[in-house]
Amino acid sequence: MKTLRTRHSSVWLAFSISLLAAEIGVWAKDSEKPPFTNYCERLEQEIQGRKHGFLAGNVTYYIGGFHASWKPFEDETIGLTHPFHHDLRSRGVGRLESQLHGTEHTGNGNDFSGWEFYKDTRVLYGSIVIDGVMHKNPKPKSMKWRPDKLICEYEFDGVKIREEKFISASDAVASIVTASRPVTLQFSGHSFFHRNSVTSTASISRDSTSNALIISEGGTVKSRPDPGSGERIGPCVYTGMFTVLSASRSFEDTVSTNQDERGVQHYSFTVPCDTKGTVVSWAMHDDRAMAVSSAREIVENAALNLASKTNEMNRLLNEEVPWFRCPDQRLVDVYYYLWALHLMYYIDVGKGWEQENHTQTAVNNFLGIHRYDATFQIKVGAWTSNKPRYAYGNVLTWKHLTENNRFRETSNGARLLSDNKGISWHSGAYGGETAEHVLGAWQIYEHTGDIEFLKDCYEGHFNKLFEKRLPGFAMNSFEVADVLEKMARLTGNSGEVENWQNLVRRDPEHVRLMFDQRWEANGIPNYFSGPKNGMLMTNAFWAMRSPHFPKEYAQRMVKAWALNKETGFYGVFFPLAMSKQSMKKFDSPVDHSFGYTPDTAYFTLDGMFRQGLKKEATELTLNHLANYNFHKEWNIPVAPEAYRRDLHLFGDQYSNFNAGKILLYLEGLAGLKYSLPNNKLTIRPALPQAWDWMEVRLPIAGHWTRISYKTGDVQVSGSPLDIDLQL
Repeated sequence: MKTLRTRHSSVWLAFSISLLAAEIGVWAKDSEKPPFTNYCERLEQEIQGRKHGFLAGNVTYYIGGFHASWKPFEDETIGLTHPFHHDLRSRGVGRLESQLHGTEHTGNGNDFSGWEFYKDTRVLYGSIVIDGVMHKNPKPKSMKWRPDKLICEYEFDGVKIREEKFISASDAVASIVTASRPVTLQFSGHSFFHRNSVTSTASISRDSTSNALIISEGGTVKSRPDPGSGERIGPCVYTGMFTVLSASRSFEDTVSTNQDERGVQHYSFTVPCDTKGTVVSWAMHDDRAMAVSSAREIVENAALNLASKTNEMNRLLNEEVPWFRCPDQRLVDVYYYLWALHLMYYIDVGKGWEQENHTQTAVNNFLGIHRYDATFQIKVGAWTSNKPRYAYGNVLTWKHLTENNRFRETSNGARLLSDNKGISWHSGAYGGETAEHVLGAWQIYEHTGDIEFLKDCYEGHFNKLFEKRLPGFAMNSFEVADVLEKMARLTGNSGEVENWQNLVRRDPEHVRLMFDQRWEANGIPNYFSGPKNGMLMTNAFWAMRSPHFPKEYAQRMVKAWALNKETGFYGVFFPLAMSKQSMKKFDSPVDHSFGYTPDTAYFTLDGMFRQGLKKEATELTLNHLANYNFHKEWNIPVAPEAYRRDLHLFGDQYSNFNAGKILLYLEGLAGLKYSLPNNKLTIRPALPQAWDWMEVRLPIAGHWTRISYKTGDVQVSGSPLDIDLQL
């Protein structure tokens, strides 16, 4: 067991070795394990009038209430307004076959017209009847979000009502309602019918034995499967599926159903509620019996299922992710909030092109993993404890497209993958950021030593995708080519090394020339790869992530543009998506919608850390996290898709598009990097001047390693690896 301690400018090592090997193993695994924290409770935040609710299962999600990011159209209410099933059988609401030919045939289920289709579900809208007076679809006086549940509180005529909504391990959704004195709950809803629906073939039946309403969903919708194509009519995403509604108290005698002129099935029922509580549930499945079973099981064991959900979310946040603490409790909460969202979005379908467990980006059109977002989501997964579950799939899920020749090949030989995919479809938008996936896969290998995983990534995927050309991302081609060489050798494909050597020229003179030629391009001073049109974006900074980027260029660009509040990228906070200078020049509604974005922050700040610009990187990172991911007025962490220029929230409010900022904590502020194959833990500390301490505990190969930072002092204990401290 290794312990390292440094103080000020002197570095000294002390290795303490236990007498018994067995004792070493126990100490390594247990002594530095963080104490349990109830993160579900810690992350609880008041969201009524601020954000809509969001809950996640595996292939089930719940959205409800006030949509602060878009035009608000309703408040959350009692019951279950918008639960929905999404196993990536479709990108939107329709399931039509692509009409394109060749490799760009998008399969079955891509739909550009039906995003956010959950907004058109209407499942269990509740009302409260007190002493004969109906309070229709009441607005909560309080709505609290946690990773495990949504808590709503109502009060009318002296009656206090509490509601807890959650998703069970079986992907059923339940609402547990208790009332301080007896009331009647009335619920209504209808079969699925979308704004793009053309017909409905839904039918409804009752199951008295199970106290359930069963809807056989079906119909046709207008959808657009191919880019640039017109709308066509085809099957609804839910055709052939069963929706089941149930409750803990009988509603058989109160059920009312009717079919409207469109074929939509409407229903309503009432149940009593008191201090003992009433549970209502929703479940959806292709198999009728499975849907009924899930809806009933969550009703019959609601408290147990909720406790299990809470325990599992707390387990993930305690055991699966690195422990982080610092003096600023706001930023600790942001750290765990971002981790909670990242883990909530994991999905395991096991069908078609969705064989691997992977994270996703958001609840709107970004359900599914996206090629660009995966550039940092892969690396976030690499820091989890269970990497086969939370890291491997973020890389390997893309292999299905490559193996099936589902890519766009350009005239110069570049093979570009779609931006996202599902069970039997992929989108019609292509790009080359996949080169960055190579670096993420290598990091996972460094964190596991798993050559079989590396072999899966390389053979039939990386070696095929980049065989003819390596499309770079933010000047990463030199580093990616190096890694592909290493992969070829390690996986028994040494015969392919020469191809990588020939594909990207990497002699020092040429590499330096590639950067020199782009410096101050098009007459833009102290700027890298400036465009002809003068639209200065943060991606100039992203190239600083390359180990070959000249440090003197980095210093000059950061001083001239990152710290510039007049014409540079420093707006109300850092960074603007484009410079103030460009924002004035390119003044459009789109620009206004994306004033600040989370991806630009990660790539920009990551480059500064990699260049060793610690003072600038740490100050700007804290500035960004405190202003972008913590809402000062609400006093809670937030994770918006973007901010508008006027600082109004834009887009999804539970966006895993923010995941890269987890890396700013671990790889940036903490300066951590480790390699099991090399038996080395590297620490390059970047303690912010505003903090006098920081502590991280890492799960490494079944061990918990503790790294404590103080001004001029780093202490490490419990590490199974040799320590390389780089002050």
